[in-house]
Amino acid sequence: MPFPSPRLQVLRAGIALAFLGGAHAALAAPVAAIHDAAQAQQQGMLDTMRDLVGIESGSKDVEGVERIAGLIRDRLKALGGAAEIIPATDVFRLDDTPEKVGPMVHAEFKGKGDKKIMLIAHMDTVYRNGMLKDQPFRVDGDKAYGLGIADDKHGVAMILHTIALLQKVGFADYGTLTVLINGDEEISSPGARSTITRLGADQDAVFSFEGGGAQARLTLATSGIGAAYLTVQGKTSHAGARPEGGVNALYELAHQLLQLDKLSKPEAGLKLNWTVAQAGTNRNVIPGLATAQADARALRVSDFDALSRSLEEGIQKKLLPESKVSVKFEIRRPPLEATPASRALAQHGVQIYQELDLPLKVVDRASGGGTDAAFASLKARGPVIEGMGLSGFGAHSNDAEYVQINSIVPRLYLAARMIMDVSQGKAPMK
Repeated sequence: MPFPSPRLQVLRAGIALAFLGGAHAALAAPVAAIHDAAQAQQQGMLDTMRDLVGIESGSKDVEGVERIAGLIRDRLKALGGAAEIIPATDVFRLDDTPEKVGPMVHAEFKGKGDKKIMLIAHMDTVYRNGMLKDQPFRVDGDKAYGLGIADDKHGVAMILHTIALLQKVGFADYGTLTVLINGDEEISSPGARSTITRLGADQDAVFSFEGGGAQARLTLATSGIGAAYLTVQGKTSHAGARPEGGVNALYELAHQLLQLDKLSKPEAGLKLNWTVAQAGTNRNVIPGLATAQADARALRVSDFDALSRSLEEGIQKKLLPESKVSVKFEIRRPPLEATPASRALAQHGVQIYQELDLPLKVVDRASGGGTDAAFASLKARGPVIEGMGLSGFGAHSNDAEYVQINSIVPRLYLAARMIMDVSQGKAPMK
């Protein structure tokens, strides 16, 4: 056990002083009790992460996702939650959505208060079945390694042990704790997005347990992810004997890419980058079909709506009138936008971390990929906080994915305190 900081020693000393009737000391006692309970959960967290890593659950390995879902459901039931596995029935079909996607695990814990709080994470990974042997669970110094441990199996373990911690200290002042563990996050949540949005709309606060960064942070904004698919139909003809008889789809595609590239406005956070293109079948044949794909990023939902309209308008300006040009735009994940409520609640988290003499950064400007927190925020009435998980590194890598063990206790402490303070009206919510 690490030696407690001077500030923490003072807080613990407050327990004894509380018996003398000091008002300030009485406030310190539950803080120390929560920290002690978090320390008691550390080995259990490691054991849970080992068990989760031991089940391969790639997004397209539905059987594997179902196996890990069963384990998580049983753990939530053992904690007293009404837990069930929910199949994906309302699938939003994207360009790469498989025929069948993994289920979700949903659980609800009833308390004696009135605040509704949701905890979310995901149990699927980017890895192919059979790769576990190359990255099994192991502990090396202050790092716990494993397949998918940083993204996001530790987040599932965090939720399980945060609830266990609250039960150990006898806290149930929330109205409901809703848990939703997604099984298709890594393929843009086609089966879970509608459920996440529906449940998120009914919460006073949502905490998402993706990783908390190499340097401890909370995240309030993430980029939205979109994709554009451009198709040009032309007409084939012999490239040497009769090129004028064809309609060169490659020429038209090149024209479209050059003009549509101007829709990108990186200075405003809107990025459109054409990344994949295909055309033609033979060197001596005028190509009759050409296609391209683009990656799109945005900071606001409205930016994607405007981009979709601009793409449709832009393709009307053709180089070859006889060609047929079509475009499809899909929002793979909306952006998460910071709000006054999320900023206020995150700053409360900073103050909680200061009780442990630890720094905590708040990121309120998008800088990377999206998460399920964005779906939860679409119709949310309360703040949505991302990055409640452990510090770690190496997500999506074959041999270096790990979490930092020394972040377990502080993060459990933070999660428990945030839930407690929201439940008791002690945290700012607007």
